[in-house]
Amino acid sequence: MTATATTDPAERLRRKRSTRAVQVVVVAVVLVAVFAFALPKVADYGSVWAVVTMLTWPQVALLVAATAVNVVTYWSQMVASLPGLTIGQAAVNNQTSTSVANTVPGGGVLAIGVACLMFRSWGFTAGPIALSVLLTGIWNTMLKLALPILAVVLLALTGSGNGALLVPALVGLAALTATVAGFGLLTWRREFARQVGWRLGAAVSWLRRLVRRPPVIGWGDAAVRFRGQSNDLVARRWLALTITTAVSHLSLYVVFLLTVRVVGISGAEVSWAEVLGIFALGRLLSAAPITPGGLGVVELTYIAGLVLAGGGEIRAEAVAAALLFRLLTYGVQIPLGGITYLVWQRKTSWRSPVQPQPPAVLAPAGVPAWSLQRRPGLAARVTAGPRPPGRQLPASFGSTQLPPGRTGPVAAR
Repeated sequence: MTATATTDPAERLRRKRSTRAVQVVVVAVVLVAVFAFALPKVADYGSVWAVVTMLTWPQVALLVAATAVNVVTYWSQMVASLPGLTIGQAAVNNQTSTSVANTVPGGGVLAIGVACLMFRSWGFTAGPIALSVLLTGIWNTMLKLALPILAVVLLALTGSGNGALLVPALVGLAALTATVAGFGLLTWRREFARQVGWRLGAAVSWLRRLVRRPPVIGWGDAAVRFRGQSNDLVARRWLALTITTAVSHLSLYVVFLLTVRVVGISGAEVSWAEVLGIFALGRLLSAAPITPGGLGVVELTYIAGLVLAGGGEIRAEAVAAALLFRLLTYGVQIPLGGITYLVWQRKTSWRSPVQPQPPAVLAPAGVPAWSLQRRPGLAARVTAGPRPPGRQLPASFGSTQLPPGRTGPVAAR
């Protein structure tokens, strides 16, 4: 038994290293395939650079300003999802976690860990942090699924229908419907939330058994608590969450549209609705955790969409637009995240200890957990527990202070 316990950490470390090595190899293969083989066949980098050097300083300033506006919108969404968070803290948290997600294979999970670490250092407790991460994830996912649907509708209305977007739109519609229905049931029915938490816990426990880790427990009750907290937050801030999420995605589309136009692709070659469709498809594919931030996959999607919509004559401009857009919205974020990480380390005035939360009340056998929420007196007795044997009662026990206007002895009970 001791030998197993001793070797388990080493075995887990070896598996972790093997997984990370596979991720690095996959990322390297994708990047080499896209940037060394695929893109040069579309347009050589010399002609692409020639397109970029034709930009004027006012055009560059316009792109930088639009990118800055887009970055700020993400901070506003974070403020809307976590009451008490300042815009400065949101900026530091968002930029640092984005930098991690854009540089490390499988960095999405690590970025969430970095974001939670920062929140904890500022005094936020685990419940509101988890709620913020989950709600922003749900809102972002729903908008990513809705964009292809919106693009197909706009393409049909403007008369520039594109069959290539029909399948992603149908997939997005089905996934969006399932997401909305699932989230609605989760917030409406307590038992549905409990069943979802229990089933997710069972699935995670099964996965953990494969790597010889102990099962997780209590996910059903945690889902019920999340339901209550999310209902309260959504009731108060659903409008702010929806507006900030929509503005963040649409402002990113504006950056892409401006980039397409400044490199020389006109509206007659690729309409604004077609640009929206290409952008929506790229956003949908960016959710696949193949490479950090969809690097390589997203660029290839944008280039292929622009060339299919505008013809082979705009190949160099299409590659220039995709690479310039990704430089502004992906590449620049990495050093910016390094700066905000230093701000987090040095800004000690933001640090605050995490306030202890009241202990959880465990229901005794035969008493449902929900009854403790409806009967505070029972919860107090359960929390306090029975008095230990031999404990003497205080001398004042049994005497009751009389309410105003009453006199006379009060029988001790």
